[in-house]
Amino acid sequence: MARLTEEERAALPDTDFALPGRRYPIPDAAHARDALARASAMLNEGHLSPDEYETVVRRARARLGEE
Repeated sequence: MARLTEEERAALPDTDFALPGRRYPIPDAAHARDALARASAMLNEGHLSPDEYETVVRRARARLGEE
């Protein structure tokens, strides 16, 4: 996956993030797939609530065209 530089991340609109606070960037399909994988791991580790996880999944799948 292509990494976002600090400047690239800062330039993204809020709509390119799956969660408020500019968490889980999903500007493209590669980042959306990564967000899905990371969110699953973070849910299992207790770092995401089930509601946050569902939001990431919904928004990432929408970015991937899997609605």
